[in-house]
Formats: sequence, structure tokens, C-alpha cells
Amino acid sequence: MIGDKIEVNIAGGLDITLPRMIHVRQKFPTPKLNDVAATVADEFKKPEVRDKIKPGMTVAVGVGSRGVNNIAECTRAVVAELKSLGAEPFIFPAMGSHGGATAEGQKEVLDGYGVTEEFVGCPVKSSMEVVELGKADDGMPVYLDKHAASADAVALICRIKPHTNFRAPIESGIVKMLTIGMGKIVGATTLHTYGMDMFGELLPKTAEFTMSKINFLFGVGMVENAADETAIIEVVPAEQVLDRESALQAKAKELMPRLQFDEIDVLVVEKIGKNISGSGMDPNITGRNARFVEWNMKPFVKKIAVLGLTPETHGNATGLGAADVITMKLYKDVDIGKTYANIITSTYLDGAAIPIIMNTDQEAIQLVAKTVVRVKPEDTKIVRIATTLDMLDIHVSEPMLPYIKANPSMFEIVGEPEAFKFDTKGNLYPMLAPQREHAPA
Repeated sequence: MIGDKIEVNIAGGLDITLPRMIHVRQKFPTPKLNDVAATVADEFKKPEVRDKIKPGMTVAVGVGSRGVNNIAECTRAVVAELKSLGAEPFIFPAMGSHGGATAEGQKEVLDGYGVTEEFVGCPVKSSMEVVELGKADDGMPVYLDKHAASADAVALICRIKPHTNFRAPIESGIVKMLTIGMGKIVGATTLHTYGMDMFGELLPKTAEFTMSKINFLFGVGMVENAADETAIIEVVPAEQVLDRESALQAKAKELMPRLQFDEIDVLVVEKIGKNISGSGMDPNITGRNARFVEWNMKPFVKKIAVLGLTPETHGNATGLGAADVITMKLYKDVDIGKTYANIITSTYLDGAAIPIIMNTDQEAIQLVAKTVVRVKPEDTKIVRIATTLDMLDIHVSEPMLPYIKANPSMFEIVGEPEAFKFDTKGNLYPMLAPQREHAPA
């Protein structure tokens, strides 16, 4: 049994010299929307959107579980537009097995993102109960949230982004929420049993079936830039979803950030969580995915240390299995029930595997640096990030400076070399990045 402290015999101990770190800013294009509510209002002026909405109709608006910038503001604006056209909207969580796969847990997730009845201006109805819409051509049952099934119409609000486990023209977004999110844990589990490698074909086919069975109005697709800011909001009518989402997916891939290195010895991630990525930490950033997933994303990272969980993940530690070392504080914060519910639904069980646990941040970082083969600790190429959503301001070790200086179009050196700063309990001081201004879209 694991207690509050682990005693382990490590040859030579962990008293090693870590390289100094430098604050560096990565350069990416960052188009940004200035006014979320005004953009939503403009989108609702499109006849193909507003003509679908009839006075008195009840509209179930599905909102998902990812940490999406401005999701509460966008939801409030959509609700206001629906009400202005005479509709009676309500919110329901469209998030598969997240929130511990309980009605209370999923409402708690929405609350944490600011999607509350008081803020958005309409009821929030959360349930894990579903109805079966019918069976697809291969006999697969297709499910829908029971509250959504009782409404006159359904709409969705989501972020469109690259998926963490498969590649296709349509990945995470409206189609995925139409199928996995709205189907709750029953529908999500059904689809995942086919394997994520089939999702590129399976999800659009299932979405078409769903849209043929319900009055689906539109999906509100949100695309973010490399600074985790809202770059695009588009209201996509049902009949345009399959064509338009692929175009928005391509734009999302164009705008997404990355770690602009081919190889990293050690990656230090301060926090992971479901609000950061469906995989806790995004494999599109770390380059490391679950076992048996074909993945050739750069960078190649030799060792990953994860130091903690975000508060917004409510103990769901999905993705910790992709780390090599975690801290005791992270381990103590894991909600096993919530994590297992999510991981078992996905079928990628290694996502919940518990890595080596070290007592402090300092020990975790020292251990991964010590165990990189054929590299002296002081020569280790280390990258430190706050989360896989925060990619502009990073810290890199001094051995990476020649590459940084040779690529001024990709990097800007902001700080001076400094040693890792730990407090007396071995906790790493958080990264502090100055505020930045970005050009509007």
C-alpha cells in the first residue's frame, strides 16, 4: 500500500545537477475574435439558421466537457438568440462518460466551466438516461440523451479540434458530439467497442443516422488559435455539417500550436486534466499516445514528468498513464471512479496506468533527468510547460539554446537562465508569463 511518502533506494541518489532553464516564447499566428456575443448574433442572421427556429419550440442545447475558451459566453449568446426567436432552450451535458458518468458529475463539470442556469439564462437538465433512436445498417444501436429526445429540436456547442487518437477529415467536434457525446456512457461505449481507428468512417455515418431521426438544427463550432483563444465561431446548419466541419477541422489543425522541436529528453508538464484534453495531456503536443495507436507526431520525447491535476478535472486523471513519473500530490488527487469510468469507456486501459510516483516535484524532475540514457543530467534537453494548452510561453534548458537562437522565426528568448526553483517542500514554483496582445481575426 502507498502511504504518504515512498522510500526507495536509488543508486547514487537524486542529488544531481539540473541544467538552468530559460523562458522562451514560441511564435505562431494567433487570429482572435474580439466579441463572442456579436459573432454569435451575426451567425444567427443567416437564413439557413434562423429559419429553422419556430416560436414555442423547445431546443435542447448540448454542451460538452472540454475546456473551451469562452464556452460559457458562447452558450449564453446562443441561448439569447434562441429566446429572441421565440424558442425555449435548455442545456444538457453532451459528454459521454465524463464527470464520473453520473448526472451530478456532468452538471458539476458544466458548473466548473461557468455554464450555469444563472449565467446562461435557461435550465440545465442533466441525466445519464438515454433512448434508442434505432439501429444503424450494421445493427449497431444508436442512443440519445433522454432530455434531448423529449425536445422539439436539438443543437450543439463544441470546439472543433484534432482528436487525440485518430486522424480523419472529421475528428473532434460536432459529429463526435452528435454520436458519442449525446449518447452518454451507453452510446459512447457502444461506439468505442468498434475501435477508434474506425472513427473516421464510423462517426460521420452514425451522425447522419442520428440527424435522420431527430430535428437537429445546427452545431456551433468553435476553433481556437495557438494561444488557446477563440479564433472562429461558426453556426453550421445540419445539412452542412459533414462538409463544413471538415473545412473547420483543417483550419483548426492549421492554427494549433506545437512544441517546435524534433526531440526532447525530458518534458515537464505542470498539470493535466479533462478540461485540457480528452487525453489529459494532448498527444498532438507531447507526441506520445496510448499503446497500439499509430502515431507519428513530433516531438519524440524520451521521458515525461507530470506534476499535478487541474482543479477543473475533478480528480479525473485520464492520461496519466502516458507519463513516466508523477508526483505524490497528483496520485493523492486522483478520483479512481471518475478516471476508470472514462478510461474503460475509451477501451484504452493504459490511459489509467499509474506511473512511478515520486514524493515531490523536485524528485520527479530529478528522476526523469537521471534516467535519460547517454546524457549527463546537466546536458539534458528539458522543456517545461504549464499544460498542453499553454504553448506560447515555455521554459527550455540551456542545452537547447543553440537551436532556439538559430530559429528566430520560431522563438523569442524572453528571460535569463535560472535554476529550477523549488520551495522547502520540493514544490516547483509555477511558471509566470507576461500578458500578451494578439492581432484580432
